[in-house]
Amino acid sequence: MTPYAHDARHHLEGSPPHQDTVSDFAGVQEVLQTYFDALYACDVDLLAEVFHPRAIYATADESPTLYRDMPTYFEVVRGRTPPAASADPRRDIIDEIAFAGANAAAVRVRCTLGARDFVDLLTLVRDDGRWRIIAKVFQIIEKG
Repeated sequence: MTPYAHDARHHLEGSPPHQDTVSDFAGVQEVLQTYFDALYACDVDLLAEVFHPRAIYATADESPTLYRDMPTYFEVVRGRTPPAASADPRRDIIDEIAFAGANAAAVRVRCTLGARDFVDLLTLVRDDGRWRIIAKVFQIIEKG
């Protein structure tokens, strides 16, 4: 299971509570574990399970701001050498999961892929009863 930097279970201040918080937390956590596994293996089929088909992928680390839709992002992933192929050590950390209500969550995670560390800000929505990533905005941190 992915380690936590601290207790990540909480609601955004002022957001209305909902009854399925524990199962929602487990559902979001499951999506995040699949997300980390997919990135490590460069598995586009797994990524397609966790990303909403209309999700956005963006970073302000490039100028102009890089934006990709899912088909474009998946093609980039298909062209990568998976970190799993060289047994690179994994570093997957969930820093925070915050629910804005019954159908929306904001997540901050960190992971390492090759020579780069990433901080990913993910927004998830419940779509047809399942949690999926609708937006990924990330920061690249080059290793020194």
